[in-house]
Amino acid sequence: MPPSSPPHPAYGRPRGRRGRSGLVAAALVALSTFAAVTGVVPTTYSAAAAACGTANVAQGRPSSASSAENAASPASAAFDGNTGTRWSSAFSDPQWIQVDLGSSQQICKVVLNWETARAQTFKIQVSPDGSSWSDATGTVTGVAGTQSLDVSATGRYVRMYGLTRATAYGYSLWEFAVNTASGGGGTTCGTANVAQGRPSSASSAENAASPASAAFDGNTGTRWSSAFSDPQWIQVDLGSSQQVCKVVLNWETARAQTFKIQVSPDGSSWSDATATVTGVAGTQSLDVSATGRYVRMYGLTRATAYGYSLWEFAVNTTGGGDGGGGDLPGGGDLGPNVKVFDPSMSSASIQGTLDTIFGQQESNQFGSQRYALLFKPGTYSGLNAQIGFYTSIAGLGQSPDNVTINGDITVDAGWFNGNATQNFWRSAENLAVVPVNGTDRWAVAQAAPFRRIHVRGGLNLAPNGYGWASGGYIADSKIDGTVGPYSQQQWFTRDSTIGGWTNAVWNMVFSGVVGAPAQSFPNPPYTTLATSPVTREKPYLYVDSGGAYRVFVPSLRTNSSGVSWANGATPGTSIPLTQFYVAKPSDSAATLNQALSQGLNLLFTPGIYHLNQTLNVTRADTVVLGLGYATLIPDNGVVAMNVADVDGVKIAGLLFDAGTVNSPVLLRVGPDGASASHAGNPTSIQDVFFRIGGAGPGSATTSVVVNSDNTIIDHIWAWRADHGAGVGWNTNPADTGLIVNGDNVTAYGLFVEHYRKYEVIWNGQGGKTIFFQNELPYDPPNQASWMNGSTRGYAAYKVADSVTSHEAWGMGSYCNFSTDPSIVAERGFEAPNRSGVRFHDLLTVSLGGVGTIAHVINDTGGAAQGTATVPVNVVSYP
Repeated sequence: MPPSSPPHPAYGRPRGRRGRSGLVAAALVALSTFAAVTGVVPTTYSAAAAACGTANVAQGRPSSASSAENAASPASAAFDGNTGTRWSSAFSDPQWIQVDLGSSQQICKVVLNWETARAQTFKIQVSPDGSSWSDATGTVTGVAGTQSLDVSATGRYVRMYGLTRATAYGYSLWEFAVNTASGGGGTTCGTANVAQGRPSSASSAENAASPASAAFDGNTGTRWSSAFSDPQWIQVDLGSSQQVCKVVLNWETARAQTFKIQVSPDGSSWSDATATVTGVAGTQSLDVSATGRYVRMYGLTRATAYGYSLWEFAVNTTGGGDGGGGDLPGGGDLGPNVKVFDPSMSSASIQGTLDTIFGQQESNQFGSQRYALLFKPGTYSGLNAQIGFYTSIAGLGQSPDNVTINGDITVDAGWFNGNATQNFWRSAENLAVVPVNGTDRWAVAQAAPFRRIHVRGGLNLAPNGYGWASGGYIADSKIDGTVGPYSQQQWFTRDSTIGGWTNAVWNMVFSGVVGAPAQSFPNPPYTTLATSPVTREKPYLYVDSGGAYRVFVPSLRTNSSGVSWANGATPGTSIPLTQFYVAKPSDSAATLNQALSQGLNLLFTPGIYHLNQTLNVTRADTVVLGLGYATLIPDNGVVAMNVADVDGVKIAGLLFDAGTVNSPVLLRVGPDGASASHAGNPTSIQDVFFRIGGAGPGSATTSVVVNSDNTIIDHIWAWRADHGAGVGWNTNPADTGLIVNGDNVTAYGLFVEHYRKYEVIWNGQGGKTIFFQNELPYDPPNQASWMNGSTRGYAAYKVADSVTSHEAWGMGSYCNFSTDPSIVAERGFEAPNRSGVRFHDLLTVSLGGVGTIAHVINDTGGAAQGTATVPVNVVSYP
């Protein structure tokens, strides 16, 4: 905290928990006054309490507060089930803390576990929407220790509204629990199928068309069927331990003769929830009473010569909701495509897994496999992690130095004869590496971020043999030695610390980089900004000291430079995984939207997700985080994702891949006409990539539209494919990569390529772009087919004529009109000629002289042409 701030209360007063005898005494002494003042009777004296559920429905739910004393005492700490963590507020009145239960519920009890800094007086309030509040109690006198309040109120949101403090400090709660009339411990069996869309597996499948997931997809036209032998089983992971009250099996003709329903806490040790059951043709409903996270049908004998076959397998739970669907659980396993390593594992076994995955992914440019390689805190030795397509390697520590690999993290280009220009879609994040020979090699192209890495040595960005390379992006990283880009034609580095930089080819841009070379564009072509205007580092997954998964969301920074972890842990907020819906590729868009509507964040595990409806992110501060290049494909022309015009949404680590039916937009941030200011808590888009074609035919008019003001775009690659499957002028049509309508939007590391019209259109005021890399479309059939009215072609980057303020640094556009080399683009950049619209360090290049860009910006700058492949530069405009 700043030097002028008061010392942390940990140094000025006791923070330990009270003994049980103290709690009992405090409660008895306060009882008569408490009841007289409030009319609320503690649970011990309430005849109604017997009908109240015992489950804490607030645990792990999304929460917020009027303030937090510091980053170590967030609102979420009062709902994490850990009595060793706490929320504490600023030292003023009034203050509040609230929780979102995900749906409207009948609240019957609130239990507050106060730290020494309790309330003197407060109220419990409820709300249907988080905005309009009504009192669930009168004014309550705070009681030291644990304070239990019987209430009778209905709402989705519950809050403690502190009126006056009992100490000079703030309000502080170890835990804030909520019980509901149907919240666990009740006896009503819900009607929602909590198994639908959940991860599943089976002992066997008859063929690829009858997987286990077909029994949990909500579609009675698809089915699981087993091999033709006994025994066989099919199981589902509910994501958390639940009270199972009913199982409904919809048998195909090939049913069980006899079977059991079994449950398990871990998917390994099973117990019977039923005795041996005789199968019944059609739909068979079984009442059970069992607790478990995993539920399976264990088939003992078959009724036919075929296997076991189920159209659907449904599970109901106590308190599991009504026909509206029931609440989805937060947390859960990370799925089969996340490989988690720990230091107790042998180097040989880890290396074996790394090699197997790399062998599959080295040249798998348009395959469907996706992987995340995660290392728990500790030291690993003797490893060479070669990273192929759709593979992410990351540490699970809270800081990069919590995970050390004595070895190498390697990207080279042997698969492509030493050419690194197609080393796309891979990443490294949040660990330290000690290279074997002193220098690590990360020879990548686009969509291959290098984040939060401490290289205890040097870093080589070129492939072995110094073949062509076209990257790249580094952020929040420390390279102790020298970075050698060598053959890299361009590169962007943000908010990092480096020991040196060897050379430049066309366009090397540094923003907030300690140790960066001085500004010298174009000779050599270094563009250097001392600080980055406004940044927020990407959210990341880690494990806490208790071994639980959490997601850390770094805080906003302004005028930043150097790594966010230079002085210890990165400032920010930690969110338990229980506040995330852990998505699997089998999840439907309806399930994902249900999770969002409950107030859960989304964690996409590696895989490909087909969306038949738009994902709607409507809650402020929602985190949508992908692992291992989780890929979203919109079906039937829907928009893949809409984000409301709210504060602080974080979208990170996703690949949007256009479907075969044209989508108007793949990602829309803010509705059309959005106008709210989000300067204090902007939405951020980080390591989010867009693809039109390549893996197969695809079409989307615009890849991303940003309507919300103050949005931070931090590394995107929007790519209309120039190679692969489904590629052609009319096969993978797409007009524009990025349209910015919001004001005061800041973009870092903007890569946009091959769209058929303007690649970027910037309509908002006050925009900033720091680094832009572009290739114009390769494939216009001829000049006549690529005209903007009477103008030859389209500029790569268009600032609208109505814009009065805009600034950009380090911008490059290249052409390679390979279908017709006679094609001319009139200019690379187009903007109104006014003093408030400024460009620094621009260049255009004709790659091998295959086509011409006549001017750099507007009518300024000479023609990029000829086989020498020499940039045409403009240092400043106007």
